[in-house]
Amino acid sequence: VQLQASGGGLVQPGGSLRLACTASGITFSRFLMGWYRQAPGKQRELVASITSGGTTDYAESMKGRFTISRDNAENTVYLQMNSLKPEDTAVYYCNGKRVLASVTLADYWGQGTQVTVSS
Repeated sequence: VQLQASGGGLVQPGGSLRLACTASGITFSRFLMGWYRQAPGKQRELVASITSGGTTDYAESMKGRFTISRDNAENTVYLQMNSLKPEDTAVYYCNGKRVLASVTLADYWGQGTQVTVSS
């Protein structure tokens, strides 16, 4: 199983980035996919998630700025980040969970991609 994240980089405040995470070795369409982030000295936090049916959920501070989407044909989940702020600087991780009847049967993490928001 591999979750390959890409798209991070350096961007100025107010700018945009689009992260992508391509999965292999799993039945992608059955997985709950999410993006998490971890800033230096802080705990990892959920940014956004999307169910196999396309229902999305966002952390409060990301609502209206970030959009998560998925392409099951391409086994890829995206995170469009707009109006970026310096406090969005973190390593962003892709996560995939197989959940059945509220039981997590599988839980996989990507390698992380660095997002730096700075002028």
